[in-house]
Amino acid sequence: MCIRKLATLLSGAALAASTTLVAGAAPAAAAGPCGSSYTRVGVYPIKRGDGTRTGTLEVHYSSSAGKNCALTYGYGAYANTPSWKSVVISRADGSGRDPDSGTYTYYAGPVYVSAAGQCIDVQGTVPDWVTLKLDNVHCG
Repeated sequence: MCIRKLATLLSGAALAASTTLVAGAAPAAAAGPCGSSYTRVGVYPIKRGDGTRTGTLEVHYSSSAGKNCALTYGYGAYANTPSWKSVVISRADGSGRDPDSGTYTYYAGPVYVSAAGQCIDVQGTVPDWVTLKLDNVHCG
């Protein structure tokens, strides 16, 4: 009987230790809006002529994929509410153009372009009349 109790006690301790190890393990890295290998390399406010911010244009890059990614988020009155949002990305020579636009609650995109060793052009619009266009950026 004493051996049986000892065996039960040891198996319970082993189970508790293994459960603690699993529960204490670090979670996998969360993937961003473009994917897990992408790092944000640029954040640009989209503003009206009077300086009122309406959105944010974000650019991400993955060295393993050799691609850039872009998204346009709403800001202020256009954040987390259905409104016109648009994003366009291309190589600086205009090739590889990838657009996305529509009435979105959170963001337009993601859109992608393969541009390893090249510059890109990106454009974000929130709402349909306020646009930020960046040419020949994020070269590399």
